[in-house]
Amino acid sequence: MDRHGGCRAVSDRVRVVIAEDSVLLREGLTRLLTDRGHDVVAGVGDGEALIKKISELAAENALPDVVVADVRMPPTHTDEGVRAAVRLRKDHPDIGVLVLSQYVEERYATELLAGSSRGVGYLLKDRVAEVREFVDAVVRVARGGTALDPEVVAQLLGRSRKQDVLARLTPREREVLGLMAEGRTNSAIAKQLVVSDGAVEKHVSNIFLKLGLSPSDGDHRRVLAVLTYLNS
Repeated sequence: MDRHGGCRAVSDRVRVVIAEDSVLLREGLTRLLTDRGHDVVAGVGDGEALIKKISELAAENALPDVVVADVRMPPTHTDEGVRAAVRLRKDHPDIGVLVLSQYVEERYATELLAGSSRGVGYLLKDRVAEVREFVDAVVRVARGGTALDPEVVAQLLGRSRKQDVLARLTPREREVLGLMAEGRTNSAIAKQLVVSDGAVEKHVSNIFLKLGLSPSDGDHRRVLAVLTYLNS
């Protein structure tokens, strides 16, 4: 049981590689995750080192479940982290990638989300302080889900060129989609909006219908719904 009162099952354990140039933050993230039963198999300080470490682990048939990487890392502190993340998503699509950023950087978020819908997250660093939500996001991305910061969702979904798409949805459906993009389940959305699970299911079905996502798209329809917005 962790200090927040939650119990963690062994099956929830995930293997993590952390890429963060701040030694203090990297060690803090390592402690935070290991204290909750996860395995941090490596920690590196720049994008090049991240690519090298993943290549080494691949050669050992010991790839991690998820990489947690800062968007900005040495040597230029511009986009090394997200570039490495995009490359990893192409080279190793089974690895989840969760990037952390000090601010919402729209171009980087869009680039990261432009490929496969599996295992991707973009959070502001402030969210790390919300320990349980952060750890849940790491696990969700490791398992192939999504974890998008509410501020990222708000900025990306609010862009003017998406208004024609947004116009298809009612205000409540947009609200539900925003919560879906944060990675929340139907039950969690219902609790947040103080409505029934059935009401949320109806809103989600309407969203899928208006976006042209058929049942044949399977369990990824939730992710595809969000990506349809981000990439339209």
